[in-house]
Amino acid sequence: MRAAVLHEIGQDKLEVLEDIEAVGFGPGKVRVRVRATGLCHSDLSAMSGVLPQPAPFVPGHEGAGEILEVGDGVRHLKPGDRVVLCWLPACGACPACRRGQTQLCLAGFMNAGTPNFKRPGGDVFGFAGTGTFAEEVVVDAGCAVPIPEDVPFDIAALIGCGVTTGLGAALNTADVRAGSSVAVIGCGGVGISAVQGARLKGAAEIVAVDPVASRRESALRFGATKAVSPEELADVRQKVTGGEGFDYVFEVVGRSATARTAYENTRRGGTLVVVGAGATDDFLQLNMFELFFDEKRILPSMYGGGDVLSSYERTIALWRAGRVDLEGLITHRVPLAEINEALDQMRTGTALRTCIEI
Repeated sequence: MRAAVLHEIGQDKLEVLEDIEAVGFGPGKVRVRVRATGLCHSDLSAMSGVLPQPAPFVPGHEGAGEILEVGDGVRHLKPGDRVVLCWLPACGACPACRRGQTQLCLAGFMNAGTPNFKRPGGDVFGFAGTGTFAEEVVVDAGCAVPIPEDVPFDIAALIGCGVTTGLGAALNTADVRAGSSVAVIGCGGVGISAVQGARLKGAAEIVAVDPVASRRESALRFGATKAVSPEELADVRQKVTGGEGFDYVFEVVGRSATARTAYENTRRGGTLVVVGAGATDDFLQLNMFELFFDEKRILPSMYGGGDVLSSYERTIALWRAGRVDLEGLITHRVPLAEINEALDQMRTGTALRTCIEI
C-alpha cells in the first residue's frame, strides 16, 4: 500500500512509497482504511524534531476512515463502520482516567514507540501511534471512534485533533465568560477553532493575531471582532482594553516568545491558555515577583482539556446545528501523491487546514 514516509528527522520532504505494510493486527486491534486526513502543525514539529518521534515514520494523526477488519475481543466495532482516529485514547483505568482527566492518559503515548508499519528496509513508525498519511493503519480499537453516517470523512478528520484542541481550549480549559475580551495568538486551524469557541461562549471582543494576512481575514469570517498582525497587538490592546490587557489570551504557536507575549497581554488576574505544542528545550521565563503580583492564571490545554469522546460528540452536535463552521476550515485539498505541496501550504501559512484525500 501507499504511505508518505519521513526517513530521517530534520528532512523537510516526505517520500510517497508503495511498499508499506500496516502491521500489528491482532486481538484488541482494528485495521482502518483511511479516507481523509488533515495536516496539523504537530506533524511538521515531529518532522523537524521539535516533538519527539522515532524515525522513519509516517506522519499524520488527524484522520478518519472505515473499519476493514476487527481483532478478537473487539465488540463495539465491525467492518464497514465509519470512524475518526483518536491519537490519545483513554485506557479508563489509570489515575488520570479515574479522576476524569482522560486527556492526560498516557496509554496512547505507549503506542508511539511500537512500529505501525514495515517495508523491505525495516520497521516504520506511525506518528503519535497512528500515522494517517497512509492508505491503511492498524491501531488499538480504542483509537477508532465511531461517527454517524452524516459526518463526512474530511469533517471527521478535523474533529480528530485540531478542532477538538482549539474548541476545547475555549470551552473546557478557559471556560470563557460571556462579555469578556479574548486574544488568540496564532490563527491556523487550531487557533481559528479557539476563535469559534470564544464566540460560542459569548466573548464580547475576540482579537485574532497572526502575521499572515489571509489568516487574519479568515479569522474575521469565523467570529473574530478584530484581526491584527503581531506588530499591531499593543495598539489594539490599548483600544480594546484601555491598556489593561485581555481577560483571556490563547497562545496557539508553541513558542516561548509568543507565550511571553501572551502573558504580557493578559490582564492582571486574567487567564493565559497555552495551546501550542512546543519543544522540550524552549523555556518560558517568568520572574517570581510578577508571577505572584499579577496573579495571572496559566492554563496549559492538552487536546482540548476535557474528555475527548464527549468533545467529539459536542463538536458534531454544534456542527449539525450550524454553530461552528468546519467545512470552512478546509482551504486546500490534495491527493496523497502531492503531500509535499500540503507541507508547503502549512509552512507558508496559506492554508488553515489542507485535507489529504487518501
